[in-house]
Amino acid sequence: MKMLARMAACTAVTMVFVRVAAAQTMDITFTTDFGFNGRHSYFFVALDKGFYKAEGLNVNIIRGQGSIDAVKKVATGAAQIGFADAGAVILARANDSIPVKLVAIIYAKPPHAVFALADSGIKTPKDLEGRTVADAPFGAQRLIFNSYALAAGIDTNKVKWISAEGSALTSLLGTRRVDAIGQFIVGQPLIEAGVKPNKVVRFAYKDAGMDYYGNGIVATEETIKNSPGMIKAFVRATLKGAQYAFAHPDEAGEIMHNYHKEVTAEVAKGETELVREIADVPGRKIGEIDEKGVKNTIEVMKDAYPLKRAVDPKEVYVPGFLE
Repeated sequence: MKMLARMAACTAVTMVFVRVAAAQTMDITFTTDFGFNGRHSYFFVALDKGFYKAEGLNVNIIRGQGSIDAVKKVATGAAQIGFADAGAVILARANDSIPVKLVAIIYAKPPHAVFALADSGIKTPKDLEGRTVADAPFGAQRLIFNSYALAAGIDTNKVKWISAEGSALTSLLGTRRVDAIGQFIVGQPLIEAGVKPNKVVRFAYKDAGMDYYGNGIVATEETIKNSPGMIKAFVRATLKGAQYAFAHPDEAGEIMHNYHKEVTAEVAKGETELVREIADVPGRKIGEIDEKGVKNTIEVMKDAYPLKRAVDPKEVYVPGFLE
């Protein structure tokens, strides 16, 4: 009887611990910027390796339909945390007074680029003159191109841009219906896979000396105020996932493919390696936001998009979420 009593007591204590652990687990919905791609592998690494779980987070990753969509999902509560372009955050603040801010930056260097086939005769940015370039409607590559052209010495009046569905861009390039396409740097492996056996050349905006931010982790002001611990936990686990993915891109590619079969492990590996290229800034922690970078991004956005009002950098980001 004494033994049964002790066993019952142990069972009761175990149940208490289980209930406490369950009570401490927080359900979080996180939205990507656009779809599920190899460039998102580190989020799934953090999920697969239990980094989120170790922080007490039960994370559900949902598919975004663009950075503006991600910002809106976060603003409306459809997701508590999102991954979105810094420019989209600036637009949301300036034009719609949407109270969403960056809490960590992943694409610390400009992610935008123009790609052409290697045998097209386009060897330098200047060679884009007299050519046709396709991008998605309202694509950032096109809208920021004027600033890039100034930095790279291109006459913008001699470059013809056309709009096409994002999913059709690689096909247009591969079949030579256009001379070049706009795409994020991290999209290069997917483009290369789509135009085989052709090779591509890349003209990255960052290579012309441009300095501004791309995508980062965002949350509403209310969530930042009321749940700073949760955000710190999410950022901490995500960056741990990023560091692991950068150190083990092959494994990260396999993990991404296991979660989303449409993404090949090879493409996911390549995109992961390119995320590192624009996330890793010497002398700075991955994720760290610098006010100068935010100011530069605001200036680029002012030149590319109509802003209803001026935006102060402090409206765009909140420091203190990295440890």
